Amino acid sequence: MWSEGIHSSVDTGNQVLMLVGVRRSRRPSDPEHPFGHGKELYFWNLLVAVLIFGVGGGISAYEGILHILHPGSIHTPRWNYLVLGFAFFFEGLSLSIALRAFTGKHGDGNFIEKIVASKDPTTFTVIAEDTAALGGILLAFAGIFLSDRFHLPVFDGIASSACYSRRSPRRECRGLLVGIDRATERELRNLVRQDELVDSVSRPLTMYLGPQNALLTLDIQIRGKASAAEVADAIERMKGRLRVHQSAVSP
Repeated sequence: MWSEGIHSSVDTGNQVLMLVGVRRSRRPSDPEHPFGHGKELYFWNLLVAVLIFGVGGGISAYEGILHILHPGSIHTPRWNYLVLGFAFFFEGLSLSIALRAFTGKHGDGNFIEKIVASKDPTTFTVIAEDTAALGGILLAFAGIFLSDRFHLPVFDGIASSACYSRRSPRRECRGLLVGIDRATERELRNLVRQDELVDSVSRPLTMYLGPQNALLTLDIQIRGKASAAEVADAIERMKGRLRVHQSAVSP
């Protein structure tokens, strides 16, 4: 119960940090930040991911080990069940709201693929947090039930330690900070190569500037002796293909 209480406190603080990130990312560009402040969103969500794993998970592991080494009996489990029941209801309500908001924005289809394709970390962070929280509540319920049923309080400590393994979205946030993945880079190069004037394309230089913006730099070798007007038309065709591809993978 201590572990779940700490997790709930950490999750509440995380929501505040995500709101800070959303507000700061919406600031317009200025001379010192010509590309805007969109990456603020990624920084604050990476901080949230670290707190989920480090603070929430670390304390869960500590409490679990402590209760395994020095188990204590549970005298009134019904109060624990009541608290966990309310927690499960509210976490489930939060998850359902997040899922409805996500499907309303991205439409129907393969849910996992849309989560992976999304470049808004607040989306998958909230969904991942609430899903992990529901799993943690079920683990806490199982630990308390087994401890009370078999009079072995060590099960409570084991359940608390198991909460440490709950998934944190730090990998996704890190990926958004460091740039576009290799598979997407290959797709971009293949799209550019489709143009009849393109002879070769270097590896793209990319960087996410926000959920809806990305920086892409390409070194393109033109085939033959094309005029300036032909090169300009080819560039517009390539930009059109890239925009269509982006709208297809990130609706």
